[in-house]
Amino acid sequence: MSIPFSRFSDYFMTVAKTGNLRKAADQLHISVSAVHRQIALAEEELDIALFERLPNGLKLTLAGEMLYSDVLRWQKEYKQTCMRFDEIQGLKRGAIELGLIAALSDGFVVDVLATLQSEFPWITLNILTDDSDVLINKIITNEIDVGLILDPVVSAQLDVMSFVEIPIGFVMCPDHPLAQHTHLTLSQTLDTRHIVPDQPLVIHDRVMAMYKKYHANPAQITLSNDIRLIQSMLKKNMGIALLSYLDVYSAVEKQELIFIPLEDKTIQPLTLALCSGSRRQLSRIAQLLIRTLTEQMEIKFNHALAGFK
Repeated sequence: MSIPFSRFSDYFMTVAKTGNLRKAADQLHISVSAVHRQIALAEEELDIALFERLPNGLKLTLAGEMLYSDVLRWQKEYKQTCMRFDEIQGLKRGAIELGLIAALSDGFVVDVLATLQSEFPWITLNILTDDSDVLINKIITNEIDVGLILDPVVSAQLDVMSFVEIPIGFVMCPDHPLAQHTHLTLSQTLDTRHIVPDQPLVIHDRVMAMYKKYHANPAQITLSNDIRLIQSMLKKNMGIALLSYLDVYSAVEKQELIFIPLEDKTIQPLTLALCSGSRRQLSRIAQLLIRTLTEQMEIKFNHALAGFK
């Protein structure tokens, strides 16, 4: 941004560069008399001549050269001041501290961050991937600006900016014999191998509650506490799994896996929440990130899941 501190400084710099009132007026798109008046008023107020009037134009006096040098310096410093203002606003400089659960390391969050980085290439993105409990502590202690976490505990120190409910369902390879079903009960799946999410995965407790409720004992079981490994095994048609839609939505969108929602209202869905600290002063760029993530959460989950009903 190049904004002079006064109309005079703009006129003065243009006359100094052109050495001619007419040329300066043409560049400024004003009359010659307006330029002359500004220069004359300044010289009168400063009580010193800034230009020598020559037959072929104007030439800076010693005082004029000193002023010219100072205005150049002031304009440069003004640009730096504007940059500092932008840093405060968070739109030209600065960093965003974002916390994510591992399930979001691929998919819509990466798309949002890529768009943000494209629009604001000077932004520094500090991204932490960890368990929800760890992220909640870091949000509360203001170590990160915002976090996407599962099942946040109600706290006066935690602001939930937005949230979506994530259903649980059966996940399998498109080639699996059960993949043609639009509805499945747990009893229909007991003859096939179950890939069971183990602790400390958040989905583990929900899945074990399902098995206990229906006294279900799958004939064959594979345990894993790594969602990516579970996905890989499902893609290889090594069994089926009870998972949240969040765990597999990216693979489902790519038609690499099938998701069949579990029709059991007694099993609570997971809650994916976008949270920040209640006392955290968020920059404008962090606020923009929150708005964009909220919109994409709605699109990816609420809108997509409507198609399952």
